Amino acid sequence: MGLCVERGLEMLVGTLGILKAGGAYVPLDPALPQERLSFMLEDTGAPVLVTQEPLRSRLPEYDGELVLLDRPADDGGQEPLPTTVDLTPDDLAYVIFTSGSTGTPKGVQVRHAGVVNFLQSMAHEPGLDAQDVLLAVTTLSFDIAVLELFLPLSVGARVEIASRRQAADGELLQKALAERGITVMQATPATWQMLLHSGWDGDGRLKMLCGGEELPRPLAESLITRGGELWNLYGPTETTVWSAVSRVEPGAADEAVSIGRPIAETQLLVLDEHLKPVPRGVPGELHIGGGGLARGYLNRPDLTAERFVESPWPDRIPGRLYKTGDLVRYDGRGRLRFLGRMDHQVKLRGFRIELGEIESALARHPGIRQAVAILREDSPGDRRLVAYVTEHEEQVPADAELREFLRTRLPEYMLPSAIVTLDALPLSPAGKVDRRRLTALEAPSADDTTERTAPRGPMEQAVAGAFRELLGREFVGARDDFFELGGHSLLATQLVS
Repeated sequence: MGLCVERGLEMLVGTLGILKAGGAYVPLDPALPQERLSFMLEDTGAPVLVTQEPLRSRLPEYDGELVLLDRPADDGGQEPLPTTVDLTPDDLAYVIFTSGSTGTPKGVQVRHAGVVNFLQSMAHEPGLDAQDVLLAVTTLSFDIAVLELFLPLSVGARVEIASRRQAADGELLQKALAERGITVMQATPATWQMLLHSGWDGDGRLKMLCGGEELPRPLAESLITRGGELWNLYGPTETTVWSAVSRVEPGAADEAVSIGRPIAETQLLVLDEHLKPVPRGVPGELHIGGGGLARGYLNRPDLTAERFVESPWPDRIPGRLYKTGDLVRYDGRGRLRFLGRMDHQVKLRGFRIELGEIESALARHPGIRQAVAILREDSPGDRRLVAYVTEHEEQVPADAELREFLRTRLPEYMLPSAIVTLDALPLSPAGKVDRRRLTALEAPSADDTTERTAPRGPMEQAVAGAFRELLGREFVGARDDFFELGGHSLLATQLVS
């Protein structure tokens, strides 16, 4: 059943109601483009869509049954959904869509058994009890929301749901932490960084859970100094939220934060391309086995067979292993270190992004001949998506046209901060696009791409000055768009401050 609601109590009511009815929920973020929502509804074949009246205009055409959470039961004659207890551990709890390398998102089918194992393990470590109050800040379409909504309720604790605005504004988030008596919060490194930028000093009692992308050591040290416990969490959607956990202790500036230890009923294996274990200190691909493995990808048996492989040791580790695509190694002290990706998948502000999906969306524009997307980090901590394209001479699209084209097809977090036109893409000796040479190119700048009107008056000059400082621009015009110059929602909160 599809679930498309704004952040609030209805988000929790919707998930629990669908599960109680014996269904699996499919989170549909109302901020996503209609084309993407339409694909997700069509791919799942969901016969029921649970939503709210104000969101109906944002939804694509849908032939199934609409259940409106904000309509009284006697308005329209809606019948309550039937309830059932005829479920097994292998039945689906939810389907989460992640970015797909072929240009379309793929649905991960997560089982009840995986969710139960995950929640029981999380209740033990990092630990949660009935006296805790957890602040939920994550969008429902990001699977770490499973911990935020269900873990507190499963142990008798309280969950406080932050609004979309509170979750994206450092000062409002600070206020919510203080006023609601929050003892636990889970967030991505980008959100924790936003909180620090807003001037948060900590309160010495907050248990801080951090995951979704690599936790930089400088950020970890800054959080540790605020008091409370800091925990690093690691795991792909395909193995049910988090598969590894570790408490972060103070360390040297050049000491990477460990991925951590496996949670209950989970195995972490560092293997080579032949599924053979590699020696300690040697890089290999991380494979995950155990009770948290998803059923596979919805309607994608080929991809499921490729990424979920049979265990070479059925007696010791029965079932399948998930090939994460993450390159890791054990260091001299036996700690697991993340080294990077083995493919073109990246993590940005906690979101998993297949660069191929951005490239595919760009290539669908009639004026684009070739497209390549990369993640650049031209200054420490400033990670941005950049697309490089070659154009058809007879149909040269304007930059604004390309951005609008992408905006109707991709979520905001997947939009490139810059689209750079090249005469030709650099190629390797094998004839493939050389992404390293693209990374070595000078950082893209929009300073000379459009005519600009100089800021007029003290107000426009002050705003332009804030734009320049945050975006690293030499010149900002009065009509320039913050997001088209490389800004994103978290930088926008710093801009407001």
